[in-house]
Amino acid sequence: MANPRNGTSASVRPTRWRVGIDIGGTFTDLLLTDDENPGGAWFGKVLTTPDDPARGVAAALTEALERAGAATRDLATVIHGTTLVTNALIERKGDRTALVTTRGFRDAVEIAREHRYDMYDLHLDLPRPLAPRHLRFEVDERLRADGTIYAPLDLASVDAVADALHGAGFGGETGAVAVCLLHAYRNPAHERAVADRLRERLPGVRLSLSHEVAGEIREYERATTTLANVYVQRLMEGYLGRIEATLAEAGSPARLLLMLSGGGTATVDTARRFPIRLVESGPAAGALAAAAHGAATGRPNLLSFDMGGTTAKACLVTGGIPPVTTEFEVDRVYRFKAGSGLPVRVPSIDLIEIGAGGGSIARVDRFGLVKVGPDSAGADPGPACYGRGGTMPTVTDADLVLGYLDASHFLGGTMALDLDAARRAIAMHVGTPTGLDVTGGAWAIHQVVNEAMAAAARMHAVERGKDAAAVPLFAFGGAGPVHAAGVARLLGSREIVVPYGAGVGSTIGFLAAPVSFDFVRSYYARLDATSWATVATLLTEMEAEGRDLLTASGIDPATVAFDHRAELRLVGQAHQVTVDLPPDAVEALHALAARPSDGAVAATVAHDAIARAFASTYRTLYRRDAPPVAVEAVNWRVVARGPVPAFALPRPTGTHSDAPRLAVAKGHRPAWWPEVGHHVPTAVYDRAALAPDMAPIAGPAIVEERESTTVVPPGATVEVEASGALVIRLPGRRASLAQRTPV
Repeated sequence: MANPRNGTSASVRPTRWRVGIDIGGTFTDLLLTDDENPGGAWFGKVLTTPDDPARGVAAALTEALERAGAATRDLATVIHGTTLVTNALIERKGDRTALVTTRGFRDAVEIAREHRYDMYDLHLDLPRPLAPRHLRFEVDERLRADGTIYAPLDLASVDAVADALHGAGFGGETGAVAVCLLHAYRNPAHERAVADRLRERLPGVRLSLSHEVAGEIREYERATTTLANVYVQRLMEGYLGRIEATLAEAGSPARLLLMLSGGGTATVDTARRFPIRLVESGPAAGALAAAAHGAATGRPNLLSFDMGGTTAKACLVTGGIPPVTTEFEVDRVYRFKAGSGLPVRVPSIDLIEIGAGGGSIARVDRFGLVKVGPDSAGADPGPACYGRGGTMPTVTDADLVLGYLDASHFLGGTMALDLDAARRAIAMHVGTPTGLDVTGGAWAIHQVVNEAMAAAARMHAVERGKDAAAVPLFAFGGAGPVHAAGVARLLGSREIVVPYGAGVGSTIGFLAAPVSFDFVRSYYARLDATSWATVATLLTEMEAEGRDLLTASGIDPATVAFDHRAELRLVGQAHQVTVDLPPDAVEALHALAARPSDGAVAATVAHDAIARAFASTYRTLYRRDAPPVAVEAVNWRVVARGPVPAFALPRPTGTHSDAPRLAVAKGHRPAWWPEVGHHVPTAVYDRAALAPDMAPIAGPAIVEERESTTVVPPGATVEVEASGALVIRLPGRRASLAQRTPV
């Protein structure tokens, strides 16, 4: 019997399946695809199980497999993303962690940077180091900035640290140690010697070495990244072990891969060693999903808008590629303020994330203003309407009261919502303090969260010199399509794209990402004084390391590709910009590595090409030519990646006709629209019944599917395009925005 939602026959049992799993703070989302049936997809969405996320994974997988008529033994690959690392760092639920560093630098992680995110606040709150001062130890050694030894390592001082760690209970399954010595990225010998000694004196001790975790310049950032890595390592190892056990117990032979923050995937072994690289794995998958859909539908430029149960994420995709940054902050103590969080130096999709999701809690502050988030009701107890013990009003409660959600159709009717509980929560915590009735309180919550998301998205675009209104809004996540129209109006966007399977949309990114590894080497020099032979050696070493790791991960070495980048800046500046190395520069450096005797010609080609690339990048970022100042390099990067998996976007299969057909509503329910100021009987459509050959539907309208609901306001129209996506056009624009390039 055909599955109308997924458009694929459940009686057919393919032998190879791939699964993408996203564990969020509120829901666990899953996408099951069949390599033998491109475009066929089965979705799973269940409440996250915070006490043991593996249980939620098992439930979602069982649900999807049953719907597809498949078995766990048919699974080929499971690709997974998680917020576990981020949550552990924010909630400070990681391991008891110590720091070992060069004498005199014990307090560098507390002193942090010279920069203050608020220079006028004398009582500034700064992020707490992951290692308290009594667990920060010093050893006698010193390297010069070029990596040469100034003072040799004194092993007696290492023994003293080992004794102190033993006395503090470190060793075996207790505690974790980060080793970060001065300039170790240039010469790791002392760090390795310290690690060997600590392993000898403290058997089983968990260690992270800075030159392995973040082998680049900037001592503070390198230390915080190494601390964060070892802080969550034991937690991540246990978590991955449970996921692997869950799959094994279910009889699955599937290969487990993890989504990295930078947009690639990695093996479990890599995730165990470097869990900090997964700090933004879930949000990264969402941006990749938006880019994949845009590339397939002729929208290379779009604003990805992913609103789940706990957070909302926005990412400006330009030219079909999500931007990647190497600077990321966790646990900002002052919302949105750069510099107020713990910096981690890992490649990450450049996006903005705020505490605004369906489960975000609403309250009235001391000034009588409605505030929403960043705290969330999560999956347990969840919003008041979930009936699981929650009493605080949330965004989901507001959307239910406004009529945008159907209490009897949530998650396809598998989860009933309590409208009366939602009304009571809003009345008590928002209505009474503000004097608003229940509907007014619900609309205030809805609009406040829209304003917050629009402000964050606008800031994200402006910081990159782009106009968020010039590109379509790509909306997904469980709550994204509910709020997309409101956010788009505030941004000035006139086109909204809601992909098929929007409620689990980020899972598409897992299946579209290649296996990859990122490498960095610091080599600080002016371009006109650079030893290009040294650069050539660094690049070839990183390429070789990446090729070996990918080969060990099962990738054919003949299919491995490389991306080469440099972090450059004007002499005298403190921060750098990332520049893609031009192909002729890379070719010249490869030639130099192979034939050092041709160094002069190759060096000239590399220098000139990279200088031009920097000038072009500078002009794009700052809308002006770079001043006549010498350029210097700080870091050199290589991304080694396997082939992009063969993957077709999930799409429904339905009957089509040559003549346009009219969509038929499955019913009506009262929904509140600000344009008229009261509830209006609104047509409700089943998304599975809509097809590309149908005439556009005029708003107001609501389109329901199992995993999400799309809200179409009055004056707007919605239609289904060939990809299966819903396209909403708001009034005020004649031409489609799909082909516009952001200014």
